Amino acid sequence: MNPGYILVVDDEPDIRRLMQEILEDEHYKVTAVENAAAAREAVKKQRPDLVLLDIWMPGTDGISLLREWSEAGPLEMPVIMISGHGSVETAVEATRLGAYDFIEKPVSMGKLLVTIERALENDKLRRENLRLRRQAEPAATLTGKSAGMQQLRENIERIAATDAWVLITGEGGSGKAVAARYLHAHSARRDHPFVEVSLTAVTPAHAAAQLFGQEQKGAVTPGCFEQAGGGTLLLNEIVGLDLATQARLLVALEQKRFSRVGGHEPIPLDARVIAASDQDLLKAVEEKRFREDLYYRLNVVPLRVPSLREHHEDVPELINFYVNWMADNEHLPYRKFTTGALNLLRNYSWPGNVRELRNVVQRLLILHRGEEVTEAEVEQTLGSPAPVSSESYPPTLMEMPLRDARDQFEKAYLEHHLKRTGGNVAEVARMSGMERTHLYRKLKQLGVNPKPPKE
Repeated sequence: MNPGYILVVDDEPDIRRLMQEILEDEHYKVTAVENAAAAREAVKKQRPDLVLLDIWMPGTDGISLLREWSEAGPLEMPVIMISGHGSVETAVEATRLGAYDFIEKPVSMGKLLVTIERALENDKLRRENLRLRRQAEPAATLTGKSAGMQQLRENIERIAATDAWVLITGEGGSGKAVAARYLHAHSARRDHPFVEVSLTAVTPAHAAAQLFGQEQKGAVTPGCFEQAGGGTLLLNEIVGLDLATQARLLVALEQKRFSRVGGHEPIPLDARVIAASDQDLLKAVEEKRFREDLYYRLNVVPLRVPSLREHHEDVPELINFYVNWMADNEHLPYRKFTTGALNLLRNYSWPGNVRELRNVVQRLLILHRGEEVTEAEVEQTLGSPAPVSSESYPPTLMEMPLRDARDQFEKAYLEHHLKRTGGNVAEVARMSGMERTHLYRKLKQLGVNPKPPKE
């Protein structure tokens, strides 16, 4: 396996040739260039895993080039500075700008190889720590022994054995992102990055740069596709992408390559693409909000994550998972749930799904004292003294198709809490476990006025 791609930047031909030969003997992929302009072009074509950068070069010197890269944002790769006329001030400046190390000429190749190896290992650890921080949220939504959750895990593991693109659907808070991470962790790409981008949080003006990267005034900013190179890219809430960027995404997926905004060099698309949505994408296609050809391009393998109402028997196990996780990781007090409290929570409707359950557990651990969580505390936290069961609904509701029944229930639920809070959307979003932007979309979809009429 190739241990990495190294860019050598030095104006002395003999040194470039020597470094390239020795590094290639160590099985590194190497590009050697003579000046800053050629280095910029090489980085545009392919981001190196490490750069060996000479300080004294004609035109733009190494420190100026390093400063140019660092001003564009945190360095994406370790840079080792090399100089035949080094000084303490130069070394300090290089370190301040983010250089990994500073080596003086004549270069000891033994020392250089050790430094390169350490720099690459350090960068690997940095990326792994970043990946772990991004995944710090516990993967509890795939917890459960119900038939539905067992089937979901089995389906994901079968899909993970392939490299097919996947479209994950399910209600907000049901665990689509966690299902995507589970898929990545069981795939051959597991040792490479998992990158998630929420497209509802990206404005149309910045969407293309966020996905594909940007080239501006010689500086390169990698996008999500490059960051996920060799790994998995999750496009969350894909329906939030504007039509112009949808068209650009379609071309990238069809051709399996893309160009950065402001750039022209094609970059190979080397990431598994997973799209996720809590909206009906076919309906969005009918309403001309989503491209039909992009829908079929993304929907190679469909995967649906069930709502918590569909596997409510897993609620006690999920609660136990969160209690233990929050005690260990958030230093919250461990509290045992009484049988009555568990029964009440198991029979609750969970409109915000597992995300809402997590919030409720956290609230119960933070706001209440005592070794046990009682039924009364749960009633107070949920704001509903009575458990929800099928007998609570009119027979006509039970005879409807599932989607129509769900829409009717959600409409009644949201109207009730909007009335109770005086139309306070932020409060309804908080207690239901929904993101405010998703709640506004849901209200519009169901034809619910956020400000209920005065009585």
